[in-house]
Amino acid sequence: MGLARLLRKTTFSSSAVVSCGECIDRSGTTGPDEPTYGWGPMEHERLPVDATTPVEECVALTERWVEEHVPEAWRDAAARGGNAAIREVRGRADYEAWYPVFGASGLVMPTWAPEYGGLGVSPETAGAMRAVLTPFNLRALNPLGLNNTAAAVFAYGTEEQKRRFLGPIVRNEEKWCQLFSEPGAGSDLASLATKAVLDGDEWIVSGQKVWTTWGSDADFAILLARTDPSLAKNKGITYFLIDMHQPGVEVRPLRHIGGEVEFNEVFLDQARVPEFQRLGDVNDGWRVAGATLSSERQMVAGAGSGGSGRVGGSGVDRLLTLARDRGIADDPHVRQRLGALWSEERIRAWTNQRVASNLAAGQTPGPAASIGKVHQAGLNQRVQLAAVDLLGVDALAWDVDGEVPDDSDAYYESLPFEVSGMLRSRANTIEGGTTEINKNVLGERVLGLPREPDAWLGKPWSEIPRS
Repeated sequence: MGLARLLRKTTFSSSAVVSCGECIDRSGTTGPDEPTYGWGPMEHERLPVDATTPVEECVALTERWVEEHVPEAWRDAAARGGNAAIREVRGRADYEAWYPVFGASGLVMPTWAPEYGGLGVSPETAGAMRAVLTPFNLRALNPLGLNNTAAAVFAYGTEEQKRRFLGPIVRNEEKWCQLFSEPGAGSDLASLATKAVLDGDEWIVSGQKVWTTWGSDADFAILLARTDPSLAKNKGITYFLIDMHQPGVEVRPLRHIGGEVEFNEVFLDQARVPEFQRLGDVNDGWRVAGATLSSERQMVAGAGSGGSGRVGGSGVDRLLTLARDRGIADDPHVRQRLGALWSEERIRAWTNQRVASNLAAGQTPGPAASIGKVHQAGLNQRVQLAAVDLLGVDALAWDVDGEVPDDSDAYYESLPFEVSGMLRSRANTIEGGTTEINKNVLGERVLGLPREPDAWLGKPWSEIPRS
C-alpha cells in the first residue's frame, strides 16, 4: 500500500490488523482443505502444544483459545476498529485483571520452555501464533522482567533460579525493576558505589540508585553492587536479584517533565539478599549485566525488535490520521515530512528484525541492539515533534477543568496526547543507555574502532577520583 493511499484512507497498522483478522476463521468451521483436529473446549490453562506440534495445529489452537478466553467485547472491538476501538472497551485495570489467563496460556513467551512459563515451540511457530493474537493488542506486561531480567537469568542463572523466577515473570505475578544507575554512575555505570558485603549466606547491601523505572510497583529488582573495591571498576561488581518488599529498601517517586511519576530513586540501607539470589559469579556482575544492557537497548528500540515499542507518543500512523482530520494531508510540505518519517519507521522495523531473530534463537541481542536503539531514540523524537506541529496552536494551550497543580497527576492527565508524547520522548536519547554511549558501543564492538582513551583503565576502583 502506497503512502498516498495511507494519507487518503487508512494507516499501515490498521491495514495490517485487518489483513491478519481476515485470515482468521471466526465461524468455528473448517474449509474443504483444512484439517479437523477434533478438540472440545479447552480445559487446560496452558495450550496443549509442544515442539513437535505442527504449526497449523498450533495456529488453530491459538484461534480456539482466543474464542474461548478473550472477552467477546474485546474481540468485537478488534473487528470493528482495531486498537482504537479496543481502548474504548478495555481499560488498563480490565486488562491487568484478565492477564492471569494470558499468562497461564504460555502464549506470552511461546518460545520459552514450559517449565519457564512458555510452550517450547520454534520461533517460526511462535510467529504464526502471535499473528493470531496481533489484532487483539494483547501486550505482554512486566517488560523489565521479560527483557532485562530474563536475559541475564537465561544466560547466567542456575536451573533452580530459572525455575524460581521466570514463570512468575511471564505470569506477571512478580513485577521487576532495575537498580543500576546511581547519582554518580549513569553513563559511566561501572563507577557505581553501592556496596554489598557477604554476611554468612546473605549479602548486606547499602547505597542509592536513581532513575528506577516502575520502582514503586516492583516486587523484585536486578541490582549491581560493588563487592570488591580493590579491583578495577568493572571487575569488582556482582549481580543480584533483590526483594523490594523488605526493611532497608525505600522508594521515592520522581515526577518528570510531562507530569507523570514513572521514575524513582531507591535508597538501600543494609537490605539483605540471599546467596541464592546472586546471579553469576562474585565480582563477575559486569559481564552478567551485559546481557541485561543489550536487552534493555533492544527493548526501547521500537516495533519489530521484540521489545516494548516506543516510549512516548505513538507512531506515524497516528500522524497520518491527525493530518487528515485537520485537513492538511494534501499540503506538500506535510506529505514530504510524513513520507520521510514513514519510510524511517519501515527501515527501523527491518533493522530490528535481526535483533528479534537473535532473541528467538535464544541468543542475547548483542551490540547490534545499539543500532536500533540509537535510530529509534532520534526517530521517535522527530515523530513526536511532528505530532505537535500538526496540532498547531492547540499544542500551546488547551482547556482544563478547575485548578491543575504542576506537581499533580491532574497536570499529566490534562495534557493533549501529542504534547505528552513529545515531552516524554525527550528522554529517549538518555534512557536505556545514552546515544553517545551507544555510538561508542557501535564504534568499538561492531565497527572495531579503537577504544576511547581511559586514564584509569585497570586501576582499582578505590583509587579512582569520584565527585
